[in-house]
Amino acid sequence: MKYILLLGASLLLASCFNSSPPGSDYMAGVGPVHRPTSGGPHHPAPAIPDDVSYWDGDGVSGSPLIKINRREQKAYFYKSGVLVGVSRISSGKEDTGTRAGAFKVSQKSKDHKSSLYGVIKDKATGETVNDNADTRVDKPGPGQVFYNAPMPNFMRFDGGIGMHTGYLPGYAASHGCVRMPHHMSEKFFDNVEIGTPVIVE
Repeated sequence: MKYILLLGASLLLASCFNSSPPGSDYMAGVGPVHRPTSGGPHHPAPAIPDDVSYWDGDGVSGSPLIKINRREQKAYFYKSGVLVGVSRISSGKEDTGTRAGAFKVSQKSKDHKSSLYGVIKDKATGETVNDNADTRVDKPGPGQVFYNAPMPNFMRFDGGIGMHTGYLPGYAASHGCVRMPHHMSEKFFDNVEIGTPVIVE
């Protein structure tokens, strides 16, 4: 994908989805089909076993804070300085990196969809024509339809960049967002507030 500069929230609104690998419900079908995996309703389970992610924050009070470590490809959730959860992540790939800095959660959207990325399918057959379509350059042809990429549990923190459920291939692979296993994005989403600090290292 082309490098995306931060030109403003309107241009980058939910600009971080990268295509799912073969086998994901989003890629394979026209409509969402729920699967009880850590990939959630639209994405497959992580490519490598997730022996890192956990949540011990239920019943713990205190001010939330999230630290995202790009080198480790992990996100840490704190309540009043106490570590209560860790999640594997997939942050932005080299040419569309998740930038370092101190941010705050500015929006929560449970059933968010990308306004820029998705797939183009043939209406009659459901066959995928373009599995990494960018609405700025890719337009559906006759008999084709564009489906916006699903980004469940979206937590915006830097322009169009946010944390959300997504496929984890085991390395940084997104357009800038921070993908998480579905069960961890649910815990993070339920425990953050608008204004929650997010530190990206």
